Amino acid sequence: MKNKITIILFCAFVSFTKAQNSNIEKSIIGIQAGFLGAWIYNELRLNDKIALRTEFGLNSGFGDNGKVELIFAPTLAIEPRLYYNINKRVKKGKEIRNNNANFFALTARYNPDWFVISNNKDNDVPSQILIVPKWGMKRNINKHFNYELGIGLGIRSYFGKKIGFNNKASEAAAVLHIRIGYDF
Repeated sequence: MKNKITIILFCAFVSFTKAQNSNIEKSIIGIQAGFLGAWIYNELRLNDKIALRTEFGLNSGFGDNGKVELIFAPTLAIEPRLYYNINKRVKKGKEIRNNNANFFALTARYNPDWFVISNNKDNDVPSQILIVPKWGMKRNINKHFNYELGIGLGIRSYFGKKIGFNNKASEAAAVLHIRIGYDF
């Protein structure tokens, strides 16, 4: 009799237990802030491991034109992300909600010269495109809050002839992002 009750309880437990799905989320909308800006983003699932992240925000930076200057400029980005360790995290019983995993990405970021917010009215930021392959990780702090770390090396091209750059001047660009965010 004990064996039958044990088997029934075990079957009931198994039927009510939901296994964690090893796919990334269908869509995530959130906001993030970091040392150098603030962004609104959306991650849209393309398949089980790849998401397309789109982002709009304000990048910030510092200038030195005789005094320290703080500059904010608009930015648009598109970034396919491959969350490569989702299955490994599921097998270890770790959380993957809101795409809580490591990723490889190819970031394409456009900084138009629409406007600049600065403590110096003479500041201008040239239009530029940044292409960077990068590695990163996203982790949840609780149900809605997360943090993200990423690093990469790529190329930046400027389109600012009016402020002294040659048309399509390019340079190497390193990216290090440290962000904290909220998923809706």
